[in-house]
Amino acid sequence: MSALLSLSRVAWATLRRLKKVPAACHRDMGGMAGPQPTFGLLVDIDGVLVRGKTPIPAAREAFKKIVTPKGEFLVPVVFVTNSGNCVRQAKADQLTGVLGVKISQDQVMMSHSPLRMFKRYHDKCVLVSGQGPVVDIAKSIGFTRIITIEMLREAFPLLDMMDHDRRPELMPSVPIKLPNIEAIVLLCEPVHWETHLQLIIDVLLTGGNPERNPQQLLSSHIPVVACNTDLMWVAEGKSPRFGHGIFVLCLEEIYKKITGKELKYELVLGKPSELTYHYAECLIRAQAAGRGWQKPIHTLYAIGDNLMTDIYGANLYNRYLEEESSAKGSLVQAKVAAGKQTATLSQDEDLNVLTSELMQGSATSCKSVLVCTGVYNPCKDDMQGHKELITGPVFHGHRDFMFDADLSDPDYIVPNIDAAVDLIYKLEKYKLPN
Repeated sequence: MSALLSLSRVAWATLRRLKKVPAACHRDMGGMAGPQPTFGLLVDIDGVLVRGKTPIPAAREAFKKIVTPKGEFLVPVVFVTNSGNCVRQAKADQLTGVLGVKISQDQVMMSHSPLRMFKRYHDKCVLVSGQGPVVDIAKSIGFTRIITIEMLREAFPLLDMMDHDRRPELMPSVPIKLPNIEAIVLLCEPVHWETHLQLIIDVLLTGGNPERNPQQLLSSHIPVVACNTDLMWVAEGKSPRFGHGIFVLCLEEIYKKITGKELKYELVLGKPSELTYHYAECLIRAQAAGRGWQKPIHTLYAIGDNLMTDIYGANLYNRYLEEESSAKGSLVQAKVAAGKQTATLSQDEDLNVLTSELMQGSATSCKSVLVCTGVYNPCKDDMQGHKELITGPVFHGHRDFMFDADLSDPDYIVPNIDAAVDLIYKLEKYKLPN
């Protein structure tokens, strides 16, 4: 069966041409505190380190084995989250408070982080949907002309009519003029879903200018980028909560119901995207280089709690690494990518950006480690339920993803992240310094 694809033929081919480390990744991580590792950890956050704002006890125990008493990391670690409601520094500060360990923003990868590479969008006027400091987030990625849903509501007060209490009593005395919107970026799940859904549909149907009447439906709409398609995630509650994937699903179904056509994406980012994992590998290599470690990082261990994102993505990237190292299957993969695309990157500009931002990786494998402290619950997900989840009508992956059931099987299943670290050290024969 075909692997899940979140890159076009062009982007897939580009991954095989990557050469250069991004300058932003070069940071001094301090002196070497222990034996030099040849592996790195890609650690999910929600369901692995925390549940909502509550730390998982095993996380603190695990980091006693990852960090020295002086706060130096013994192995390179990147925290790879599908969250998109803050900038990297804010997430790093949050993790520092939870773990009691100083975390740098260069160790954090949000779902929107890879958008820094797609510079041809940065000068476009973009409508940004999400919650939190969306303007600051968009600026941190590189966008310079930003319109929020709130700005759109203020400019067009008669468009948001669902909530009677939020309807304007008075029209603005001077009409607010906004530039034509050229792209839509979906960062994370918003708060007022009805408002975001309504205004995004308005923008799509009017070619980026809600001041117009809806246009005759064209064969394409302005570009849409989705940074996270997680269907569910875990907080303090007993059951998983709706993720951004639910919001994206609603938007897709509304657009199709109104227009009779599929909503198309320029790009889908976040786990399980191959590009996300390749970018995370870049950060791992940069940490190792900053510590002066000369040996290449051969193995990545992706620790997560979600079969459809953490495990699927790690296994998919491992498949890519195997194909790359063997130099086989590239033609087959190109044909698969041609069958269904979730990114349409055809401009040389994007190719040059990708080539300049990343380098050829050193990793030869990416192992998936599933923990039982989050979305995956072995008490609930028995074998029959798991089989239905990955092969039956209960598939939780995104609409555009080509699905391969083999990629949802983790290499290892452990109770928690502390057990995951113990297992990885044993597999790598890595001994903690005295």
